[in-house]
Amino acid sequence: MTAEVKTSTTGSNRNYQYICRMIERIVIIDNVDPVTFYGVNNSNIQLIRNLYPKLRLAARGNVIKVIGDEEETADFERKIKELEEYCSRFNKLTDDVILDIVKGKTPNEPPRPDDAIIYGINGKPIAPRNPNQAKLVKAFRENDLTFALGPAGTGKTYIAIALAVKALKNREVRKIILSRPAVEAGEKLGFLPGDMKDKIDPYLQPLYDALEDMIPAVKLKEYMESNVIQIAPLAFMRGRTLNDAVIVLDEAQNTTVHQIKMFLTRLGMNAKMIITGDATQIDLPRSVQSGLLQALRVLRDVPGIGRIEFGKKDIVRHSLVQRIVEAYERFDRESKEEASELDESQRESGAD
Repeated sequence: MTAEVKTSTTGSNRNYQYICRMIERIVIIDNVDPVTFYGVNNSNIQLIRNLYPKLRLAARGNVIKVIGDEEETADFERKIKELEEYCSRFNKLTDDVILDIVKGKTPNEPPRPDDAIIYGINGKPIAPRNPNQAKLVKAFRENDLTFALGPAGTGKTYIAIALAVKALKNREVRKIILSRPAVEAGEKLGFLPGDMKDKIDPYLQPLYDALEDMIPAVKLKEYMESNVIQIAPLAFMRGRTLNDAVIVLDEAQNTTVHQIKMFLTRLGMNAKMIITGDATQIDLPRSVQSGLLQALRVLRDVPGIGRIEFGKKDIVRHSLVQRIVEAYERFDRESKEEASELDESQRESGAD
């Protein structure tokens, strides 16, 4: 948006009049967090102000107002948009980048893995850390529905959310929808304090944690308030058709047969789904069948569905997590062997 301001001054010679034409432009910072763009203590915007000494700048929120010569204000607006694009891609803005872009040079990209998905907070590259995470990235690209299965700590949910954030930033979709079944893992939901949101949020906290690693706080709050990013319990999905979105269902082993069928049939146009789960951590009552396990059997031969199976060797958390998983696997195996021996002994006793 531009506005014209005309000023005039008259010299000692009244027949001479100098007319200076000033332009006011409003530049909106749409795609980045203003806190990240302006820098610590507004250091970035101060550097930009120093590089354009003839312009008058005022920055507030995501709005930058600039007044000055028409040609210079137009150049300023172009450079701000280039800086915004860089900041949106790499999630940071440094003095060197600002200097290069304002001077018309191509800035150096930060060191990164070749397979980086996106850049998280402070420019940290988020990339696959094991072969199965890389397979998940490939499966997401090639399929509209992907199952990511395996033990805790393998990064399947984290990579799924990174892929969703990338699709949103690239404007391939208009929204992200993240969901989990609110199943009680030993605790009773009704006895938690607060209203329904307060009761449900603890179940969804791992999804918030991943998003906070990837999107600056101010921008994340804006996305959530405008429903660009939605985090909701699985039960809230009923009756919806999810178009132009990446939808992630986490902890799917705790869905019932009816719930996962309902969820799968929400898939709309220009949408992709990732379903994550761990068959060893089912918290449903023993009499209730896991919807995830049934869905894997039912959809086994359906084309257009990817399936990645993670193992304990893919665990990327603390090294102790892998040893804990292995210890529980040994315990479960030994318990089954003991139960089998006991059954056999009881059958032999009965036969005698």
